[in-house]
Amino acid sequence: MEAKKFLEIVDRSNTGTKVSSDDWNLKYVAKQVRKIVKKYDLKWDNQVIIPEDDQLLDTIFVAAKELLLQTGIYNISTERIIALTEEEIDEGIAHMRTSLTMGEGKDAYTLVAREVEDSRPPAIWAGNPGCPTPEELFYPNVLATAKEPIIDLMTCGSLIDVDGFPVKSGEPTEVLAVRRELQYLRKALDEVGRPGLGLLAAESAVTEIGDLSAVAPGLLKSTDSHLIVFFNELIIDNGNLVRVANGFDTDIVNASLACTMVGGMAGDAPGSCMTMIASILAANIIGNADYHLCHPIHIKDIATTARGCLWLQSVLCQTFAKKAPAIIVCDIWPSSGSLTKELLYEVAANAIVVTVSGGHLEGVGAANGNEPNGTGLEVRLMGEVGKAVAKQGMSRTQANEIVLKLLDKYEHVFKMEDKNAGARFDVSYNLDTLTPVPEWQQMYDEVKVELSEMGIKF
Repeated sequence: MEAKKFLEIVDRSNTGTKVSSDDWNLKYVAKQVRKIVKKYDLKWDNQVIIPEDDQLLDTIFVAAKELLLQTGIYNISTERIIALTEEEIDEGIAHMRTSLTMGEGKDAYTLVAREVEDSRPPAIWAGNPGCPTPEELFYPNVLATAKEPIIDLMTCGSLIDVDGFPVKSGEPTEVLAVRRELQYLRKALDEVGRPGLGLLAAESAVTEIGDLSAVAPGLLKSTDSHLIVFFNELIIDNGNLVRVANGFDTDIVNASLACTMVGGMAGDAPGSCMTMIASILAANIIGNADYHLCHPIHIKDIATTARGCLWLQSVLCQTFAKKAPAIIVCDIWPSSGSLTKELLYEVAANAIVVTVSGGHLEGVGAANGNEPNGTGLEVRLMGEVGKAVAKQGMSRTQANEIVLKLLDKYEHVFKMEDKNAGARFDVSYNLDTLTPVPEWQQMYDEVKVELSEMGIKF
């Protein structure tokens, strides 16, 4: 998209229909979503996590376009609606990227728009994306992940302190945190001999100030990406529009991020899926997106491994694969943390769903991304499961059977008071060797045996 066209659309933030945020949520989102879900009779079966229903894919895509045309996108900063035309939506679909090379040199990796039951492996985008992490743990955690040979791209947590000072949004500490984050990432990649690996970074950037500070020599490169966030539901703000503008002359890759709330204003899984598809269609235009991150959040269970979230990721990936090929990267944010078998079961289930449905894998945001309880070991399993499932040509039917078995092994964690948050990185890993402690390694070995017995051919 040219800058002039972007500015023309953004200007609707100042001229569009003015509504309050409450009216947006209730009258524009909740009311319209319910109406369209009823019109198209969109339903789901919580025993069929990975549907095989082409009619569903056709219908939910049409429904999502209809929703976006009726609502537009709400700029919460100006309290005005950015309306979009059908021609603009179709133009955005036509220009979605189906191939994108990230990184450089020997470490370059090309993302592609995957197909349903694709034998091509998903990208393994590794790290604990956005997880709040103390500086003392940040570099060891990043290095432990970077050491995993199976990864293709890198991301990371967000720094919560710099030199002992807490990071605060929009303040000098945010600028320093973003730059420190990227310095640690570069240092880790140099140490493991993969300096050109592509990044999704500036995770410590809560505001546009942090995002702008990432564009400096030696930090974000044109072969890296940053986030353009769409809030739930169908909302953007001026800060994220500034992030889009920041990408025009720097050629940094734009990753749109939609975080639809399953069970929230958009209703259960079908309405939430339709809404997230609409958000991605809008991100093609308003976010000038190069690829898309799919991150559903369950209103009660939170994790992407909840049934409704798994169904959403499967249907969304399949819909784009069939109706409008695009690069879809799905976040894996389990409820459990390290030193629990449930974390490994959750990772395996989520990786299976996304892989057979046509998506790529990013994570792992262990402990719902709330604690620094992620490690390189579950990242390794995510990669091994994703690549094995693709290579063996696993069908959706077989994948669904395995995922139901895994759900039986971990769904109880959603009822736990701490949702099975597990242990911090420095408890589950030896910081001197950056290897898993024996207990954590043993759990991983045992779970891999279980997964093999279920039908995954490692």
